[in-house]
Amino acid sequence: MAYLRTSVWGPAEFVGRPPWGLLTEGLLAGFVGAGAIVGTTLLGAWTGRPSLADGEAGLVCAVALAVYLSFVGAGRALIGITALLGVCLALQTPQAAAGIVLAERGQVQSVVVTSVEDGRVAAGGPARYLCSVADTDGVPLRVRIWRGCGEATRPGDVLAVVSDPEGRVPLRGAQAGAGLARPLRDLAPWAAALVSVSLVAVVRSYRLSRPAGTVIPFGTGQADHR
Repeated sequence: MAYLRTSVWGPAEFVGRPPWGLLTEGLLAGFVGAGAIVGTTLLGAWTGRPSLADGEAGLVCAVALAVYLSFVGAGRALIGITALLGVCLALQTPQAAAGIVLAERGQVQSVVVTSVEDGRVAAGGPARYLCSVADTDGVPLRVRIWRGCGEATRPGDVLAVVSDPEGRVPLRGAQAGAGLARPLRDLAPWAAALVSVSLVAVVRSYRLSRPAGTVIPFGTGQADHR
């Protein structure tokens, strides 16, 4: 049972409070991991690099964090939970990154509704209406809008949308109260959970001595903390 606990949840071979060095290391690992996942995706959305903006680089950062925890000797369960949270954060970030870009440099413009589709037909869930739109010159836009598109919306109605003047982020319907704080608030729970689990994983990786069979160089007089 002791071996099972150690391999699954980490050895945690300390009494009382965990060492401050481990707390710092755990927080640093969590913040760096979460920051890399969000930062690479935001950079891709801001500069128009699809490989970054789509969250692929964020997934790589999540895997890298899991590999690091495995290297320091964290428990398998905590490594798995960290990897899962990292993947969830990476999948949530592209939409939030697009919202941040539009909040910073987006411009509001008007579009004309050409058709309205009831989203319940395809999803079978809560009502969400999708509006196909065209610009004021009548040129159809390939993006369908759901913000501001409702049951009362009809073809010919005018909707307000927010667009990126550099064309690197798809336009979306304008929404009251949609600013920089909203996308950050959407990511905060996932990032906080990732940092917390990373902290616990690193702290529980503390080992007073090396595993059996590990050779300690003569004359060092020190034991590895992993």
